[in-house]
Amino acid sequence: MSKDSYIHKLLPGKADSPLVLAFHGTGGDENQLLGFAQELVPGATVVSPRGDVSEMGAARFFRRTGEGVYDMDDLARATDKMAGFVKAHVEAARPSQVLALGYSNGANILASVLFAEAELFNAVALMHPLIPFAPEVKGSLAGRHVLITAGRRDPICPPELTNRLDANLRQVGADVSLEWHEGGHEVRPNEIDAVKRLFATVTKER
Repeated sequence: MSKDSYIHKLLPGKADSPLVLAFHGTGGDENQLLGFAQELVPGATVVSPRGDVSEMGAARFFRRTGEGVYDMDDLARATDKMAGFVKAHVEAARPSQVLALGYSNGANILASVLFAEAELFNAVALMHPLIPFAPEVKGSLAGRHVLITAGRRDPICPPELTNRLDANLRQVGADVSLEWHEGGHEVRPNEIDAVKRLFATVTKER
């Protein structure tokens, strides 16, 4: 496990505050969601890594061979590496809670880490995830809060796959909320409000 296995930004928070991890979308970087994450939980430690895969110059967290066609071997590599990165930062920060959000490709790597390390996060926000396979969740997500946000006309993330992910997570005990808007792959204000509500609720549970 290494805190520096990814290029990343770290915003230190108060002692015994939550740790918030932010995962950018394809073509973004460690700055894309940094400010948003900091606003979500004032005083929290924020860590935002940059994807280590380049797709024609666009940073991603794992390789793909086409839209929605994932290199599953590379996804397994990336999941293991990212889980180690998160664990290293949790060990260093000793946070009160571990929260995470990701958009698009960032939501996909976050979801994959969640499947592999079911007890690592207290709450996650998956914004426009695309999981084109049936996830194998190791452990139980009982007591874990998951928010999925999506567009009903998203050409990249079909609504039926969003609904399947919702059902799969509920089957393994997650407390799932699903927030829709009528548009496509863009992030809209109701999604942002939903993430804020999720993290505010979870931090009050402490």
